[in-house]
Amino acid sequence: MEKVTVSPKFQVVIPRTVRERLRIVAGQELQVIAIGDRIELVPIRPMRKMRGFLKGYDPSFQREEEDRA
Repeated sequence: MEKVTVSPKFQVVIPRTVRERLRIVAGQELQVIAIGDRIELVPIRPMRKMRGFLKGYDPSFQREEEDRA
């Protein structure tokens, strides 16, 4: 797990290993989400980059008995 420090201007640097793994580049926008006492940074990707991201996904599932109606 990586650790960062908040600067006096409330800025943080995303560690290189994380940037490379998520392919984050300079100028890219991130969505900031506060969940409880946690902060999540989610890269905003253009829809054209999402093509094929569900390849191999099996959409079938079994409903539980109480959900059938």
